[in-house]
Amino acid sequence: MKRFLEIIKNKWLIKGTSTLLLILIIIALYIGINILANEINVEDLDFTEKKLYSLSDETKTKIKDLDEDVTIQLINATDYTYLIDYAKKYEALNDKIKVEEITDLSSRVDLKTKYNLEDTDMLIVVKKGDKEKTIEEYDLYTYDYSTGKQIDLTEEAITNAIVELSITDKPKIYIFAGGKTQYNPEQSLNSIVTELTQEANDVDYLDILTTGSVPEDCDCLIITTQKQDLNELERDKILEYIRNGGKLMMLTSQNIIETKMPNLEQIFAEYGFTIDYGVIFEQDTSKMLQNAPEFAVADAYASYMNDIDMSLKMCFVDAGRIEFVDEDKLEELGVIYETISKTGETSFIRTNFESQSYSKTDQDGDEGEFIVGAYITKKISDEVSSELVIFSSEVSASNLQIPISSEYYLYAIDLHNNKDVVLNSISHLTERDDTITIRKDDESEIYTVSEQEDRIIKAIIFAVPVAIIIVGIIISIIRKRRK
Repeated sequence: MKRFLEIIKNKWLIKGTSTLLLILIIIALYIGINILANEINVEDLDFTEKKLYSLSDETKTKIKDLDEDVTIQLINATDYTYLIDYAKKYEALNDKIKVEEITDLSSRVDLKTKYNLEDTDMLIVVKKGDKEKTIEEYDLYTYDYSTGKQIDLTEEAITNAIVELSITDKPKIYIFAGGKTQYNPEQSLNSIVTELTQEANDVDYLDILTTGSVPEDCDCLIITTQKQDLNELERDKILEYIRNGGKLMMLTSQNIIETKMPNLEQIFAEYGFTIDYGVIFEQDTSKMLQNAPEFAVADAYASYMNDIDMSLKMCFVDAGRIEFVDEDKLEELGVIYETISKTGETSFIRTNFESQSYSKTDQDGDEGEFIVGAYITKKISDEVSSELVIFSSEVSASNLQIPISSEYYLYAIDLHNNKDVVLNSISHLTERDDTITIRKDDESEIYTVSEQEDRIIKAIIFAVPVAIIIVGIIISIIRKRRK
């Protein structure tokens, strides 16, 4: 009997040792395969519906034929493993792209001085020849204010930086600034101009009285709120630009200016609309910002923004009503339009700006939906068309500070998706098909744990598999003994 038990024990010992050895081999193989995969930069398999962890087809199309060396320099990105992994996907896509990681900024005085960095600051620098573009942490995400979720812009930022450095001919954008503007566009539109410049556009200010015309290289003319009417030369040269197939963006709060401006109104009439005096007030609290009815929040959609995978909203500050003429007149003008944004069904127009009431009064206009954003195409001939995107609130695209709390404010352009919509509209007008808009919402939430909770979680992660193995061995022994 004793001999029999010894034989059993010895056999179990041999099998137990073999089992342990097998486990160690599996663990070693797992670690080795991961190290090898990391070294050769094998692309991950991405089974998520929105391909959250893969480069999009748009990026692959624009980057695969890159024939000049590009360096993606990651400064202090050690804690941003997702960013590092994503950058290496570009390296795998095209061997002209190299990723350089700089983990110790304290010894790089040159970089700290050049980019005005502290030892712990994170920065991405995309380089091509003697040109470069910097990407900061806040450029890697935005928010979908309709859902309150964070939207990832990593791919959009890196791909567009590479594309921008490859562009030889930048679109030319002029902002009409003939000294008659209600707001100084060099100050009020500073954020938009900065963004346009960073997206490889050449932006300049236009005084037609100085140039004598709209320059031939103008890809898009931006017209803002005018406090005085255009003179005949300005009117005629803008009409000439339109009739030659020009592209315009109007960011205009003309509805707050009571003065009649027949020359400017003639520009509006070319596209078949008017903007009357008066500010739109919302009554639906779900369609206003912080219960302020003059801050109307509206959905924003245009056919040229189909590639933006997020729900867009704009916040219109003191917006005016864009009213189109009847269909017969539009047909006569060769005009068709697409509504980008409109206010709620119970909104109304107020012309008495001295009224302190937030509710509708007898002096206010009737309730209804009002167009505040539109995309208009005017057919000039079978070969030539002019396009206009208009938003009836210049303030919504400006650097006006909007108080959010007693200690915090946002620029109006940063409310909801104002900046996204304006920039994408200008990109469409300038026919920028080289950039991409890739916004990925993984619908995840950040879960922060304490140090003690972190230790417990790690203990569970490692202890549970070991415990399962031990239990399995014990059960195997017991079963064998019962036999």
